[in-house]
Amino acid sequence: MASAANHKEQDSQAFAERVRLGARNAVRCMGVTERDRVFILTDYARGGIAREVAAAVLAEKADVTVRFLEHYGTRPLTAFPDEMRNDLLQTRPTVSYYIAISQPGEIGMRIPLLPFLAQELKVRHGHMIGIDEQLMADGMCADYDEVFELTNRVYELVRDAGTIHVTSARGSDVTATFRKDWKWIPCHGRYHEQGKWGNLPEGEVFTAPANLNGVLVCDVLGDYFSEKYGVLQHPLTIRVKDGYVTEVNCEDVAIAQEVRDYLFSVPNGNRAGEFAIGTLASLKQLVGNLLQDEKMPGLHVAFGNPYPQFTGADWDARIHVDVIPSRCTIEVDGRVIMRDGQFVI
Repeated sequence: MASAANHKEQDSQAFAERVRLGARNAVRCMGVTERDRVFILTDYARGGIAREVAAAVLAEKADVTVRFLEHYGTRPLTAFPDEMRNDLLQTRPTVSYYIAISQPGEIGMRIPLLPFLAQELKVRHGHMIGIDEQLMADGMCADYDEVFELTNRVYELVRDAGTIHVTSARGSDVTATFRKDWKWIPCHGRYHEQGKWGNLPEGEVFTAPANLNGVLVCDVLGDYFSEKYGVLQHPLTIRVKDGYVTEVNCEDVAIAQEVRDYLFSVPNGNRAGEFAIGTLASLKQLVGNLLQDEKMPGLHVAFGNPYPQFTGADWDARIHVDVIPSRCTIEVDGRVIMRDGQFVI
């Protein structure tokens, strides 16, 4: 009994150390030094992770401010609060983190928050929406030098792509085309220049597609669906024609209806706004948390907001819902760069 208890305590200590390592990596990704002023937006549910990141910031002898979303109003916060904006303007951080769970409707607050941070305040921003301790001990403990190298290699292969064709073992079959004047963004986990930002854990390249046609058979969903449903018991099938969702089906009829209603709830909500390839090669399986699962080697697509401030897309939407098929084969202008979820580059 004592031996079992000792093993359990050792496992707990090892997990806690990996969480701390993940926090140190989050600080390294932003290149925090003693010259920085760091602002952390968190919530009651993820305050423990925010404390770990704050401790890692303090270890670098940088100033840190922590604010809870709940202090700005009753959640969900569906608009960017003036008080939050004023706190950020007064603090004038050089680095910021968003460490909180997702709630329905809060993307209406996060969409204007991101360009305010990156483009107006010119901070280096780590966006950790939906983070939990498991992700801190998993994806955040990756070798981010390797992530940087692979992400940039994939970026060079896709940045001038005309057509990308993706199939999956579960039945996905989609073709995307791209505009030369809309940018691909390499999210490589190294944000040492002011105005740069990324989602942590990191590892993807993304853009807004000019067009998308075909079928996506998805195992994980984004926005608040991620925390609500995790890895789907039954995959969700989405049919897309000329860039717009036309059908949403699933054995779980209620989930299909909920997703369908949400996508069609705002103008352009059902339009393909993001096309991305995950590059966090140390990940081996889906865990049901979009923040990490979208970095799995493979494809993810989002419907709604195309991040026009970053991609250059000429349209907008007030929602953004990612969907993730698994075990993808990806062909870029006729060249296979991934087969059955494994890069072949």
